[in-house]
Amino acid sequence: MTDHRIWDPLVRIFHWSLVGLFAANALFTDAESDLHEIIGYTIAGLLAFRLVWGIIGPWTARFASFWPTRSGIFGQMADMAAGRRRAHRGHTPLGGLMIFNLLLSIAGIALTGYMMTTNTFWGVDWVEQTHEALVTWTEISVVMHVAAVIWESRRTGVNLPRAMVTGVKRLPEGVTFES
Repeated sequence: MTDHRIWDPLVRIFHWSLVGLFAANALFTDAESDLHEIIGYTIAGLLAFRLVWGIIGPWTARFASFWPTRSGIFGQMADMAAGRRRAHRGHTPLGGLMIFNLLLSIAGIALTGYMMTTNTFWGVDWVEQTHEALVTWTEISVVMHVAAVIWESRRTGVNLPRAMVTGVKRLPEGVTFES
């Protein structure tokens, strides 16, 4: 086994804070409550932080380090089809797609949630329907994300959840490491 320091503490704090806050708002708070709104604003603040950190943070935190390319996506799919166990330094190309999907979806939820608090958009059906549709899409995406993380961890032998807790990817022998 070889260890590679990957995720900095701020990326991990962002990730797990977003997980907890999104789950709280989607599953436990009353949508009409002040707490729901406060959590929504907190999530918006986290997204703003992540946008900045995605530009100036360490390499694996930067969006440029996991920007999904067509060749990367098809290369990862070919690896999966051929049974090649290749680990990526940061996010995989398909993982990068999911991250952008989740960040944009949650940003849309925050924006439409804010819009519903304004005089201009309060009570406007399309804003509320868009907000609810984005929440549903994000919940589906989260389930797909968790399933993919579990599957990819088993397929490559790299414990990805552990890496997001500790910041260290532990690669078993025989796994090729992509930068």
